[in-house]
Amino acid sequence: KIKIYINQVCEDVFSGPLNSAVQLAGLRLLTNMTVTNDHQHLLSSYITDLFHVLLTGHGPTKVQVLKLLLNLSENPAMTEGLLGAQVDSSFLSLYDGHVAKEILLRVLTLFQNINNCLQKEGRLAVQPPFTKGSLFFLLYGEECAQKMRALLYHPDAEVKEKVTIIPES
Repeated sequence: KIKIYINQVCEDVFSGPLNSAVQLAGLRLLTNMTVTNDHQHLLSSYITDLFHVLLTGHGPTKVQVLKLLLNLSENPAMTEGLLGAQVDSSFLSLYDGHVAKEILLRVLTLFQNINNCLQKEGRLAVQPPFTKGSLFFLLYGEECAQKMRALLYHPDAEVKEKVTIIPES
């Protein structure tokens, strides 16, 4: 029953108007349902859609999608699905120093959580078979590494601290 319900909420979130109250309410519901690992796997087929809404949405929508992705990123069972998701290269612009701190800290935490899960599985040194255009290639590519180095000089201490926790790839 929950599977049908989550699928319906996802369909409504991704087919409805961007940044609408209904979309935001659906994202909040999904975020609350993914606080524990019990139902996270039900969102596996929607990860690419989540990244699309993240990149096209504004303010509260972006933040809510990031909260949901953070829930998923804490679960090692979701790591491969996250890293394999096809994500537009504009995702890396979220790691620019001028991005709102609330968003920047969340995308840095997303990267940190994924790294932690890979380390737990002993897979950080091994390059899994992810395709070009996947989140893996964005996060572990040279452009992202340059952005991380630039963020070491960010004026906010919390941002700098978060960047130093993420190992250089």
